Amino acid sequence: MLHKNIGNNQLILEIGDITQQKTDAIVNAANSKLLGGGGVDGAIHRNAGSELLEACKRVRENELEGAELETGNAVITDGYDLPARFVIHTVGPIWNGEEGEMTKLLSRCYKNTMLIALKNELTSISFPSISTGVYRFPIELAAKTAIDTIVSFLEQYDFGKVCFVLFSEADYHVYAEALKNRS
Repeated sequence: MLHKNIGNNQLILEIGDITQQKTDAIVNAANSKLLGGGGVDGAIHRNAGSELLEACKRVRENELEGAELETGNAVITDGYDLPARFVIHTVGPIWNGEEGEMTKLLSRCYKNTMLIALKNELTSISFPSISTGVYRFPIELAAKTAIDTIVSFLEQYDFGKVCFVLFSEADYHVYAEALKNRS
């Protein structure tokens, strides 16, 4: 586990299971339909229970007027059976090799998620490594983008605690290196 203080905030890197985090919110690397899927998305839906899927359907119907959630945008639901009170769902970009556009979209995921957390007066949040699984975003670039975006955000706002909960030791080391290079 790695801790870094940024202003009055804490940034934490750890290896673990995001569905077991006791932060105010966890972040779901969702698909645009918000109907669950594989990877982190599937694990969050399984652990939260069927009420999460119903909440996501209501978000699609009411907040998004039937549309899909656009890449880079985020929405919030309750956490239901999860230890976290809320889930903030964001749609990461599917890697297509266009580094500039892809990093902008990924950065928007992190920033929009943090803005929703602030708006809802949350003080702790846990992120997975967005887009690095089936969406094939190169992890080194994803880690740099995530760390740069979150550190910049924490330099501007008093928030509290941001955790990156990484699935493997290899992912953890990539994020730790990105944080070291950002400092």
